[in-house]
Amino acid sequence: MEGIIIISILILLVILLSGLRVIKEYERGVIFSLGKYTGIKEPGLRIVIPIIQTMTRVELRTVTMAIPSQKIITKDNVSIDIAAVAYYHVVDAGKSVIAIEDVFSAVNQISQTTVRNVVGQFNLDQLLSQTSEINNQIKTVIDSHTEPWGVQVTAVEIKDIFLPENMQRAMAKEAEAERERRAKIVAAEGELQAAEKLGKAADQMAAHPVALQLRTLQTMAEISVEKNSTIIFPAQFMTTVKEAIEVIKAEGK
Repeated sequence: MEGIIIISILILLVILLSGLRVIKEYERGVIFSLGKYTGIKEPGLRIVIPIIQTMTRVELRTVTMAIPSQKIITKDNVSIDIAAVAYYHVVDAGKSVIAIEDVFSAVNQISQTTVRNVVGQFNLDQLLSQTSEINNQIKTVIDSHTEPWGVQVTAVEIKDIFLPENMQRAMAKEAEAERERRAKIVAAEGELQAAEKLGKAADQMAAHPVALQLRTLQTMAEISVEKNSTIIFPAQFMTTVKEAIEVIKAEGK
């Protein structure tokens, strides 16, 4: 009799020990009792009644999911390849088990479809210049689909945009033409400003003749630094000499 009791106790202990579960901090245990959802087990050492209850582990950590490269035709009929990456995490462990069979596969498929649909609504120029806005729009659409599954999408980023070679060449020519246009505009603006300054300088020198002579002397000083043998006769100097000769002739008479 005592042997039967000991054996029964041992069997009971084995059954109880088999029902022990250790749930990690980033996990939650979804409990089903006789097939019916009955709650969530928090992290720590938990007991699951064997035979009667079953537990499904759900991770709450953020999942990094690569969205495979796919061909997309933009609004202006340009064929491109786009690869993206999405970040999501489970916020309701119960829904993620009950509402959907495979969360990762479902989010991956809806992400590919959404990227294709959203990007197709934009021109190529908008796609290249408004990437942040497009990322947010893709995230919002995906998140609206995954919310009933207990999943929240935290971010979607377009990672790579592959353009056809002919389009790359055309964009390179366009960029080069734009740079040349800007360079010509800058040069023209410089010429205009220089002409305005020269005009003001000419007006100042006309009002003050001595300023022109001082400028001439300064130019001569700058030339003399080069240690050359060039002889310069300023126009003002020749005029002054002519006036001096006339004065001398007048006095001689």
